[in-house]
Amino acid sequence: MLAAISTPTGRIAYAALAATLLTAAIVVMTRDGAVWQFFAFGAAPDLALFVGIGSGLAKGQLHPRAVPLYNALHRFIGPIVLAFVPGLLLGALAWALHIAIDRTVGYGLRTPDGHQRP
Repeated sequence: MLAAISTPTGRIAYAALAATLLTAAIVVMTRDGAVWQFFAFGAAPDLALFVGIGSGLAKGQLHPRAVPLYNALHRFIGPIVLAFVPGLLLGALAWALHIAIDRTVGYGLRTPDGHQRP
């Protein structure tokens, strides 16, 4: 398991993971050419942010109705499972890359009320 996001060691570990995933994605993209997967699966986890838009929320707070979807899309189990689906390896790498970049810059999972976990 990687170190906690809030520690410098954790962020460095996630940055190294992101670099590795990006390299792997480029290799797969040049081999298979399924560029659409890179962009579609790379952006898809943040679709939960649109579900979480609402009035009366604090800055950076996600609406509680969107928290389960956001947290599910920002766990590594999703891309791991997707990697075993034939033809979707690039999508899995892009999704995992998205999560690793989020962790590198300090974004983690959300609390039930929609705030970033400390």
